[in-house]
Amino acid sequence: MASTSATVPSRAAAYAAAAGAAALTLAVVVYPRSAFEASLDGLRLWFQVVLPSLLPFFALAQILMGLGAVHFIGVCLEPLMRPLFRLPGTAAFAVAMGLVSGYPLGAKVTGDLRRNRLCTVVEAERLVAFANTADPLFMSGAVAVGMFAQPRLGAVLAFAHYASVLLVGLVMRFHGYRWAPPAPPPSGPLLRRALDALYQARLRDGRPFGRLFGDVLRDSMSQMLFIGGTITLFSVLLQVATLTGVVHWAAAHLVTPVLGGLGLDPGMADGLTAGFFELDLGSRAAAQAAAPLLDRAVAASAIIAWSGLSVHAQVAAMVHGTGLRMGPYLLARLLHSVLAGVLTVAAFHLGGSFPTLAPTVGPAGAPGFAARFLGATLQAVGVALTLLVTGVLWHLLRQGGRRLFRGR
Repeated sequence: MASTSATVPSRAAAYAAAAGAAALTLAVVVYPRSAFEASLDGLRLWFQVVLPSLLPFFALAQILMGLGAVHFIGVCLEPLMRPLFRLPGTAAFAVAMGLVSGYPLGAKVTGDLRRNRLCTVVEAERLVAFANTADPLFMSGAVAVGMFAQPRLGAVLAFAHYASVLLVGLVMRFHGYRWAPPAPPPSGPLLRRALDALYQARLRDGRPFGRLFGDVLRDSMSQMLFIGGTITLFSVLLQVATLTGVVHWAAAHLVTPVLGGLGLDPGMADGLTAGFFELDLGSRAAAQAAAPLLDRAVAASAIIAWSGLSVHAQVAAMVHGTGLRMGPYLLARLLHSVLAGVLTVAAFHLGGSFPTLAPTVGPAGAPGFAARFLGATLQAVGVALTLLVTGVLWHLLRQGGRRLFRGR
């Protein structure tokens, strides 16, 4: 029998995990109604928002992988991704899908790339650190309009989020870096190599499209059910931690001193503590805090970048079995959170004041399941087509630049 010593936890970790689970179970028994309402809130969030928004992206990402289109994109965009981020061209697919769809699709695509041996473990750790981002609709619609009633704040949050994650990507290019002589450039026309990569990938997969489609739907729904369970569990966990005073104690004794040292309003402590656990509830608490708008925006920006333990648990599941370590990812999320907060302050000072505005979209105007599903499907197809066209155009521009440089 193979040794499993590497997976056996220490005594302290085993005791702590058992004690934590027992305490959570006891708290649910003591506060059954609150736990039940929290679980319903989590399920509503999953069914009304997360499921229709993410399912088309999950399915299309696996279909494109099976058809070899991701391999085509990788060959076309290799000259762009390798110098900037020390990543293969296929990483552009994970970055684009994660940017448009939000957490945790970037991690899911990264895990798939690693399982298909399209990147190394170190490259996957670099990639998941900045490909797993919040989507612009969440920041502009849910947070800026729905929580802050400040439509103009959406641009500030989006700028801070994406500019800071780009900086994280540039920093992570040095993660695990060991100098090696550059590999000789591949021979042959780029488009021909890209088409060959697509065909060879399709041959290796070998599944008829009907079977591929069925497998994709089963895998996607299984992953979506896991995400729903994670959201529900952490919703209950945060509610129980609030009722038992854990959130208030942590906010008063751990977060408030840090805020005081940074010159931020201590009223943000509860929101930041909630955001440590769960993204949506933390952002809402930050928006409703009795603090200046700048401080609330900085807290919300930091919470969105950190994304919460709920999303981290989803990421851990998406990359399970790939050999990726969670340590570099968590450090990158912490760096992203700090940079997002700093850039939010900079955006406020550069953009001037942001007066309170009436929300342009209220709860009654929120799109339903069908509208979200259709919109996400169109977005997913648009991202795939955009990446394909971008790869071809990038190749044509490089060829034209070389000819111009050579005077031909």
